[in-house]
Amino acid sequence: MSQVEKKAGLLRRTSSSKKPLKEKVVLMYDEIFAKEDPAKNNPRFWDELFLMKVNLEYLESKLESVDGEDVQRIQDNINSLFHHCVQALGEEHQIKVVNALQTLCALFRGVHQKNKSASGFDIINMLMGFDKAEQRMKDLMERLDSLLCGDSSESLKSLCLKLLLCLVTVTDNISQNTILEYVMINSIFEAILQILSDASSRGQHGYDAVVLLALLVNYRKYESVNPYIVKLSIVDDEPTLDGMGMVVHQALTEYNRQYKDKEEENQGGFFSTLTSMVGSMFIADADEKLSVQTNEAILLALYEAVHLNRNFITVLAQSHPEIDIAATPTTTTPTTPTTPLGTTPPSLDMMSNPELPLDPNLQTSNLLITFLKYASIVMQDTKDEHRLNSARLCLIILTCIAEDQYADAFLHDDNMNFRVSLHRMPMRHRKKAVDKNIPSRPLVCAVLDLMVEFIVTHMMKDFPMDLYLRCVQIIHKLLCYQKKCRIRLHYTWRELWSALINLLKFLLSNETTLLAKHNIFHLALLVVNLFNMFITYGDTFLPTSNSYDELYYEIVRMHQVFDNLYCMVLRVSTNTGQWKEAASKVTHALVNVRAIINHFNPKIESYAAVNHISQLSEDQVLEVVRSNYDTLTLKLQDGLDQFERYSEQPKEAAFFKELVRSISLNVRKNVSLNTLSQDVLLKEFSTIS
Repeated sequence: MSQVEKKAGLLRRTSSSKKPLKEKVVLMYDEIFAKEDPAKNNPRFWDELFLMKVNLEYLESKLESVDGEDVQRIQDNINSLFHHCVQALGEEHQIKVVNALQTLCALFRGVHQKNKSASGFDIINMLMGFDKAEQRMKDLMERLDSLLCGDSSESLKSLCLKLLLCLVTVTDNISQNTILEYVMINSIFEAILQILSDASSRGQHGYDAVVLLALLVNYRKYESVNPYIVKLSIVDDEPTLDGMGMVVHQALTEYNRQYKDKEEENQGGFFSTLTSMVGSMFIADADEKLSVQTNEAILLALYEAVHLNRNFITVLAQSHPEIDIAATPTTTTPTTPTTPLGTTPPSLDMMSNPELPLDPNLQTSNLLITFLKYASIVMQDTKDEHRLNSARLCLIILTCIAEDQYADAFLHDDNMNFRVSLHRMPMRHRKKAVDKNIPSRPLVCAVLDLMVEFIVTHMMKDFPMDLYLRCVQIIHKLLCYQKKCRIRLHYTWRELWSALINLLKFLLSNETTLLAKHNIFHLALLVVNLFNMFITYGDTFLPTSNSYDELYYEIVRMHQVFDNLYCMVLRVSTNTGQWKEAASKVTHALVNVRAIINHFNPKIESYAAVNHISQLSEDQVLEVVRSNYDTLTLKLQDGLDQFERYSEQPKEAAFFKELVRSISLNVRKNVSLNTLSQDVLLKEFSTIS
């Protein structure tokens, strides 16, 4: 029996000599794939077809099995099927609409699957006929728009979004899907916004709507004018932007909660006791599984909103109660497929219920806090490309936030203090942080904590250079804002200084290995210039004069690292080689750090000798520093408070192209119309019709 026959929906065998009977809908599909017009002998063929329960598997497999010569033979019938599907979307009989939507999905998938190497024009021609394609797609998009914006049932609206997601993700590379040109011309942008602005529809369909928008924004974004980019960049309607933020917030919250639950599950009980006895390999495996399945689709949506729309920045800061989704009654929906950790759309009640009773003892939260917690999870483990890309996208989003003046204003606002419990990688040499000990501080402190945490925990053989560069640049942009606005932030700066010095130490220790793959001098230059920022402008943004003294103390205390760095860059810059110029820049950047070391070290040694002290205490060193500032000479360095603004094109274009491809494949895998049970749909609409 052929593969297609196996999927034909067999009813029964009457005897061993007779062929099994087929469902009526399968027989009707066979007529479509014959040469003759199926309506020739049966004028009611198309009416009857859309009253039949769709056999998606058979229809798709039939399309995939068509040989090259047969394509021309049955093209008119395929075109006719597409046309009648679109017409059926305007029917009052809801079962016909449901079956037409599902049939269209099978058509899009089956034709593309069969013709992967064909041009977009050939696929359009096979589906609807090239000469009629413009009108057919116009009619289709208008009817989908009408269903999404009208009084259709929630199940029908969900089905429309599933069809659109199916259409958008049907090719591996979204920009090679020529049919999307018609989706650009006949925009459904307003329909998506309407879903997001309404609490009820957002609860049902917000997740799919946001993912769909994120994908459409990435269609040929560098090659032509994409109307979805233009429209998203100028949205200023508050309920719509809030709705988009709420969908993203709840998706990330759900991931954070699931991760925390798994973490607690792995740390408690007999299992934990056993693993502590025999080693941590079981826990490591569990952590590995937890960190793999990140939600890049929703992260891409957040990026596009932050990057394209300045009005969305206000949404990041809007405070509301921090809610544990597990403690909130949820409504299950038949539209949600079973998906990996973190890719599940959040519960409906959470997205449709922004107004919840305030408890005076309840910690408030916002989208930015939730995102920082999410980033602290996905940035822990960057060993494979998938997780590396998730961490990279998180840092790109933070880069956009750090460059925005309004975002910087609320990040540094002393009247907006929060306790942000970031996830920290388990390490042997440090104790697990207790949430209760976390102080309430401006949000910029949590951003800096996240950067410090990454710097400290990723000094490894497979060095993630790109992520380190982004981390240091984010810190620099925040310092530039503090210097410009003279904001004296009460932060544990010594932790940052210590992390940066240890990073330089790591670069020195692994010079040969790292230079085979990376330009370590560029990173070293950025780190040294952070110290130069503190040295040159620290008196304008460090919280107290003591902080400035402590900076000098740390530089002098760790002078060996800076001395070794200078020796290394001097050696490389005086020899001919590819790193000569890069090393030379670090040599010049170290001038003030070396001046501080060369000025204070003899003074400290002299103080120790005069007072007969073999080892000075911190207070004694600080006393020497304070009393010898007057004779210190430093050079004014230009451009320390300048930075290159983020630009997606051309630097990040290749990254986003691959990211969107990965997201598209994942969405295609999860968006199967079978997840919306046909039996449930047909039962629902049988009672209506």
